Amino acid sequence: MNLRAYAVLTLSSLAAAAGAQYSLGAATSGSWGSSAPYDAGLFTPFQDLNALSLTEYTTLLHPHFPAHSVRVKQSRFCDGEVQAYSGYIDVGARHLFFAFFESRRDPDQDDVIFWTNGGPGGSSMLGLYNELGPCRVTGPNTTERFEYAWNNHANVFFVDQPIGVGFSYADYGEKISTNAEAGQDIAAFFVIFFEHFTKFKGRPFHMAGESFGGRYIPVFASAVYDRNADLVYAGLTPINLTSVMIGNGDTNSVATMMSYYDVQCGSYGFPKVTSISDCVRMKQFVPRCQKRLKESCVDVLDHIDCLDAWEFCQNSLTEDIFTRRNPYDALRPCLDKPDFESCYPIVGDTTTYLNNRSVQEALGIDPNHGNYTWANWEVNVRLNEDDRWFRAEHHLEALLQRGVKALIYVGDKDWICNWVRFVGNERMTLELEWSGQDAFRSQPLRDWSVDGVVAGRTRSVGSLTFATIRDAGHMAPYDQPVRTLEVVNRWLAGQEL
Repeated sequence: MNLRAYAVLTLSSLAAAAGAQYSLGAATSGSWGSSAPYDAGLFTPFQDLNALSLTEYTTLLHPHFPAHSVRVKQSRFCDGEVQAYSGYIDVGARHLFFAFFESRRDPDQDDVIFWTNGGPGGSSMLGLYNELGPCRVTGPNTTERFEYAWNNHANVFFVDQPIGVGFSYADYGEKISTNAEAGQDIAAFFVIFFEHFTKFKGRPFHMAGESFGGRYIPVFASAVYDRNADLVYAGLTPINLTSVMIGNGDTNSVATMMSYYDVQCGSYGFPKVTSISDCVRMKQFVPRCQKRLKESCVDVLDHIDCLDAWEFCQNSLTEDIFTRRNPYDALRPCLDKPDFESCYPIVGDTTTYLNNRSVQEALGIDPNHGNYTWANWEVNVRLNEDDRWFRAEHHLEALLQRGVKALIYVGDKDWICNWVRFVGNERMTLELEWSGQDAFRSQPLRDWSVDGVVAGRTRSVGSLTFATIRDAGHMAPYDQPVRTLEVVNRWLAGQEL
């Protein structure tokens, strides 16, 4: 597939050198951008998304970001009713795949959403094709239009990240090692995209994710917020970071681990599949587990001792969840063993579908990097070892203090990243230290409804909203698409649940 460069020089210069790819000088991998104001006369935005080719990538460059470029093309896939685009965020030898769908309602006015799945190492194509995208995989070779897609009222980006996940790849083994580094690349991508397609400038921008996305999103959003000052200094338009949205998040892994006793043996509406004798045994391990995790993973991070403590707690507290039940959804049985593919067979069909060469051609996938898997276990191990113990809720606190809103929603039948009051996602929101903490904690949970039917419980004060989604598991948009979309649409509209 040929490449076309654009918007590095003036239009007259481009006409004289049509089709060439322009070098902006030496680029160092992972760098953010120039530290000085740039000459606006050296940049002409592409502007018209409809002018992008269906068969060739257009390469978007920006003089303020010499280390980053964006390859993008129109794509006819998923839902023919809306404009769709796909491509790669190129950072030296690293290439992050993305898909973008304009809003079904009003793409020139509606908000912009960035979405990532979790894992770590999980592909965001699962979010696109199984949860909230404009079409859903229905079999190994088929899709159908999805009525409750998030792009009903928003422009939505799906990004496979970090490097090595989904369709993202590196030329010679280079990989992102931390969430913070990935956040810099995501921030640069959106600045470049918005600078070229200026109708998105200033549009409310929301960063959303699920599961380990509870760790990605606060860090990524902080990178966007922090870099806005650099953009203003450079004479560029800052990104209008409006909110973060985290579904069934693993924002604090230690707290999540400690919730498993309560989920199995407490009074939170989960099936009582754990025997009384096992609950008694587990209760004796809870204080020991909490002490070991605090000493080795929180107060001081010692990787060897921390992993040892984690294995001790996992063996002591999670046996029934991970060996006898579906850990992702208390209402849904698994086909075989309780792993992700057995619990969600559609994941296997999605993998088969995305490995179809005609589908990959429609997406514009590099033919040398078309071996799609829904999860990269090397990335999973690496980020679990390095980033799992970092408490991402501190980033949430800082974002709230700076006026960035936060929506924390949780399917109430999820075991693995649950909502329970004293140790799960609800407790995380209650313990966030920000100016509205006391007012938030004083609010009782109340019902929220869709069409007169109770759809969950919620608490909201100022910039922070917590909500459960009734009868949803780990992938709430998959399990309860109507209720989840209602949460999102009300959030985008600034309405309370």
